Amino acid sequence: MSDDERNGDWMQTFTGRAFWPVDPRADEICIEDIAHALSMICRYCGHVRTFYSVAQHSVLVARSASPENKLWALMHDASEAYIVDVPRPLKPSLPGYREIESRVMAAVCERFGMSPIEPPEIKRIDNAILADEAAQLMAVPPRDWNLPEAPLGIDIDPWSPIVAKAEFLEMFGNLTQMEPTWTKSSKSYLA
Repeated sequence: MSDDERNGDWMQTFTGRAFWPVDPRADEICIEDIAHALSMICRYCGHVRTFYSVAQHSVLVARSASPENKLWALMHDASEAYIVDVPRPLKPSLPGYREIESRVMAAVCERFGMSPIEPPEIKRIDNAILADEAAQLMAVPPRDWNLPEAPLGIDIDPWSPIVAKAEFLEMFGNLTQMEPTWTKSSKSYLA
């Protein structure tokens, strides 16, 4: 299928690839693009005391997961590298968003050999870390978020984007034994 026959339009990723967010393909998913983009996206639409990336959040969720679910935990927000981190209250009001998110996540799962079904443990940990994030990152005490889980009880020390990206890629490499493949001339893929 040619580029003219794809659904929607494409975006250019960090590594220079063309990626169609509404027509994703597994062979167009790149771990360096995911790590870079997630390290640059701030959780909670930036409504935190200091920058806290989706990449760091993903690493912390993965650290709390069982060994068999660590990769899924690390990648649970990977679709946001291509469609951004939309706040939970807004997602139901965006027609088509969840379908696009599901298609991108399916491509991510296919690319990295993961089950297309998120393990229930991941949703539980993702909900639990919200309490830790709210208590430690909000500028004012959080309102009642009606959270379904008790906090994980972890300390959050926000990382810079470069550190978050490096931690994300290191954990990915340890879990998959896959090495990052992209470099740009003499610059490291971490820059």
